Amino acid sequence: MTANGHSKTLFIKPADALLVIDMQADFMPGGPLGVSGADGIVPLINRLCELPFGLIAATQDWHPADHVSFDMQGGPWPEHCVAGTKGAAFVPDLAQAHIGVVLRKGMQPDTDSYSAFEDNARASRTGLEGLLRGRGINRVFVVGVALEYCVAATARDAVRAGFATVVLTDACRSVAHSVAEVQAALVSEGIETAHAVDVLALMDRGLTPR
Repeated sequence: MTANGHSKTLFIKPADALLVIDMQADFMPGGPLGVSGADGIVPLINRLCELPFGLIAATQDWHPADHVSFDMQGGPWPEHCVAGTKGAAFVPDLAQAHIGVVLRKGMQPDTDSYSAFEDNARASRTGLEGLLRGRGINRVFVVGVALEYCVAATARDAVRAGFATVVLTDACRSVAHSVAEVQAALVSEGIETAHAVDVLALMDRGLTPR
C-alpha cells in the first residue's frame, strides 16, 4: 500500500527505474545550499540501488560560475554546484557503482534546471525520456533533494511524459516545506508517493537484490 492510499505494487522489476536527484556535496548539511538531513538519506538510497531496477540514473547540478540562479547574479540561491568543483561532486558515501547514467543539468548560464528531464524554460532536454523508453522503463521511482524543487519537478515531468511515477518521500529531504505538505501537493497532481522502507521490506521478502 502506498502512502497516498493507492494499491499499486511496490515490487521492483526491470521495467522500473530509480532516479537519484542531486545527491551532491553542496546540498549536504554545512554546504552553501545545505538541505537539513540530506546526508541521512544516503544509506537508504544505497539500499535502494541494490534492487533490480532496469536503470539507475543520477542527476548533478553542474553550473557555470555566473549561473542565473546565484544570488550574485540576482537569483534566489547562493553559489552552489559549480561545474568541476568539490561541491558539485556526489557525496562520497553514495553507491556510485550502481549508477548507470549521470545526467548534468543547469549548465546554461541564463536558465535554471530543476527537472531531470528538461530545463525550467523547457528549451533543452537531457535525453532521459528517450533513454527510459529505450530501456523499456514504464515506471520511475524518485529520491533525493530537494523534495519540493528538483525532486518534485522531476516527478511532474515523468508523469507528463507518461511514466507511472512514485516519489519515495522518506528517501527525500526538503528545504523549507514539510514532507506532508509537499506530498499532498504531489498526490493532488496524480503523483504517487510511498516509503522506501516499505519497498525494501517487500523486496526482502520476495526477491534477492542483485
